[in-house]
Amino acid sequence: MPASTVKRVTAADVARSLGLSRATVGFVLNDTPGQTIPEATRARVLAEAKRLGYRANTAARALASGRSRIILLVLPDWPLDYSMRTHLDEASLALDKAGYSLVTMTPHPGGHARPLWETLRPDVVIGMTPFEADRLAEIRASGVEHVIPSVPAGEFGAVGDLGYVDGPRLQVEHLVARGRSRLAFAASPDPRLADLVAQRRDLAAQTLRERTGTELVAAASMTESSAPDHLRAWMAAGVDGVVAYNDDVAALVLGAALRSGVRVPEDLAVVGHDDTPLARLLVPALSSVRIDTAGIGRYLADLALSAATGTPPPVAGPETDAYLVERETS
Repeated sequence: MPASTVKRVTAADVARSLGLSRATVGFVLNDTPGQTIPEATRARVLAEAKRLGYRANTAARALASGRSRIILLVLPDWPLDYSMRTHLDEASLALDKAGYSLVTMTPHPGGHARPLWETLRPDVVIGMTPFEADRLAEIRASGVEHVIPSVPAGEFGAVGDLGYVDGPRLQVEHLVARGRSRLAFAASPDPRLADLVAQRRDLAAQTLRERTGTELVAAASMTESSAPDHLRAWMAAGVDGVVAYNDDVAALVLGAALRSGVRVPEDLAVVGHDDTPLARLLVPALSSVRIDTAGIGRYLADLALSAATGTPPPVAGPETDAYLVERETS
């Protein structure tokens, strides 16, 4: 018989097989609190349900309880790099242990797919970045009670004071402390990251201005083909330190420097961001900003669980901070 025509085993089938009332079986299968059902009866119901192949109708249960036990994480349209994968893996594991499922979606510009907050009815919708005001209103209008962040992008409180956003500040402060005064910013060419690249570049420029009163000498997007030309121009302009958007970009700068005979760190210091395994494998090993992406994933899960269960929100701890790991390139 085709799978689509197989009749679903219901609680009524279990009750009929055992000669028990539908209510009694329902109380057992739904683990309804406040019911005094003998343990022997409970064991019989569970054993028969397993024998018959009963599976709870989770959609109906969610409708009846008003809870889907689904957390929807809305991702920006960024590449799923090492840091993002670690972040998502840890958040998913933490939520699974609490009995919740993590579902992710990435809205694309001009996309036509129906948003998952309308089709899944998640208990919580959480964004990796603050939602625009119209998107936030759209999510709430769909019936989602808990949205994180709850404040639109650009408004006070939309972004917390979590330390991991301070990576560019740490990069610049480290280079300045090493006596580097003419800094350049090496950016990612991926257009999906344009906003994040601009945020990190602007924070690096602001920090340099605050610490030394000077400006970045240059900023450029690095590709395998363009890195040598940018490096030659930077060295001619007296650049002695590079703040890289991430470790992949830093590796392009480092490779171009080594192939052109530029000594690292004697002539040029390079600092990456994210402290991926690549940073430790490069020769010379790359100084980088370490972010506890697994810890941030757990913190994100705790935020979602606090909203779903009505418990106090977690307090940001060391796992949400960034710090610089000094290696051979600086």
